[in-house]
Amino acid sequence: MHNFTPEDLLQYLYKETSTEKTASLQAGLEFDWNLREQFELMTTAHSRLEPIRLSPSQRTINSILAYAEKSVNELSPLA
Repeated sequence: MHNFTPEDLLQYLYKETSTEKTASLQAGLEFDWNLREQFELMTTAHSRLEPIRLSPSQRTINSILAYAEKSVNELSPLA
């Protein structure tokens, strides 16, 4: 039996696994109780987080843009 990582389970949850890995994970979930329990916890957490819509504040966006502009100015040669 293959040892799957939490990253493997997340990729499977988001349907980002190859066909081969998907089949392997499905077999593992069918026969490995611990793996299935871990996946069910991830699925539950995912379903609870799905409706939450977060967005940064305008202050945060402005800070990021100011930092990026400062970095560009530092890298640009003086005219």
